[in-house]
Amino acid sequence: MSVSVRIPTILRTYTGGESEVTASGGTLAEVLDDLDASYAGIKGRILDDNGALRRFVNVYVGNDDVRFLDDLATPTPDGTQVSVIPAVAGG
Repeated sequence: MSVSVRIPTILRTYTGGESEVTASGGTLAEVLDDLDASYAGIKGRILDDNGALRRFVNVYVGNDDVRFLDDLATPTPDGTQVSVIPAVAGG
């Protein structure tokens, strides 16, 4: 299954400057594996050393935050848009 993945500016060095790329997989975990196969190292910026989403990275499948769905097991149907969004802090 092919999905589009929106890449934040800070991670575009991994994708050659592309803001949106395609990846395959039936779950978010599979999509991230496929993404890393094409763009080596990008998964390590999204997941921590334990294989969980980094604390300051939000990932959406469609319009839904995966932390409120099935996390990395969230299904990614064909044509879905996955968005990787770094959390913004400030004051």
